[in-house]
Amino acid sequence: MDISVVVPLYNEAESLPELTEWIRQVMNKNAFSYEIILVDDGSDDDSWPVIETLKTEHAEIVGIKFRRNYGKSAALNVGFEAAQGNVVITMDADLQDSPDEIPELYRRIREENFDLVSGWKQKRYDPLTKTIPTKFFNAVTRSMSGIKNLHDFNCGLKAYRRDVVKSIEVYGEMHRYIPVIAKWAGFKKIGEQVVEHRARKYGTTKFGFSRFINGFLDLLSIFFVGKFAKRPMHFFGSLGVISFITGTLIALWIIGQKLYHIAYHIRYTREVTDQPLFYIALVAIVVGFQLFLTGFIAELVSRNAPERNNYQIEKTL
Repeated sequence: MDISVVVPLYNEAESLPELTEWIRQVMNKNAFSYEIILVDDGSDDDSWPVIETLKTEHAEIVGIKFRRNYGKSAALNVGFEAAQGNVVITMDADLQDSPDEIPELYRRIREENFDLVSGWKQKRYDPLTKTIPTKFFNAVTRSMSGIKNLHDFNCGLKAYRRDVVKSIEVYGEMHRYIPVIAKWAGFKKIGEQVVEHRARKYGTTKFGFSRFINGFLDLLSIFFVGKFAKRPMHFFGSLGVISFITGTLIALWIIGQKLYHIAYHIRYTREVTDQPLFYIALVAIVVGFQLFLTGFIAELVSRNAPERNNYQIEKTL
């Protein structure tokens, strides 16, 4: 199969018939073999009945329905697991992503051998409450990840080689940083393509202020997990050793200073325990020891971590 189109959706009943028909026209025009995987993320409108109707009309459609709302990352992760195409295309269900971009995205993966091609919506129709946080996170992510050629990490329209989606895990709000996850997994040929951003035709945006906070926390998480998931002791242990050694040296210096005064009969104005620096040293020693233990426990946990992506799927077509 040439292409799998993965579409995560939540309350998008109105747009689904138009979107799937548009995708079908593009695929048939280019003679692609394909499937359209619609992942219903616990919608409470008529999205699933619409998907059931579409399935009866078009065999290329695959429907997956979550029992409750898990989030876009969960929907993408399950869609990636189900995908069978050599190239996997992701797009949003709100008709703001154009299926007409699919042939060029496919060509760049197959002919230019990119691992991942991310869309860049130069001209956006989103409100400022969405575009400003997006620009901030894009700038920070470029700086921290070293992927300097991407302007829009969170663009829903992306193309992947099959190996990429079968090798990465997406959870939480990590869908924003899939290029970074792919890079940490060893897929370093990442490109960008300017794509059309269309104004929303149906429904309302699902972007809320909580995603601003969650996005920032996930940004920190992804870099910690990317660098230290398999070796947490390197992170916690290093901090612990530095803190422990610093506290020990300060304590030894204070004690040594008192012993020097005693040995040479020099008047000592303050006891060791009267000095604030002594308590700072004790805190540093204790914190260092705790960090070291945290690293040790994290090592044990990382070797026996349960699966994070265990979702209850109610129905599959």
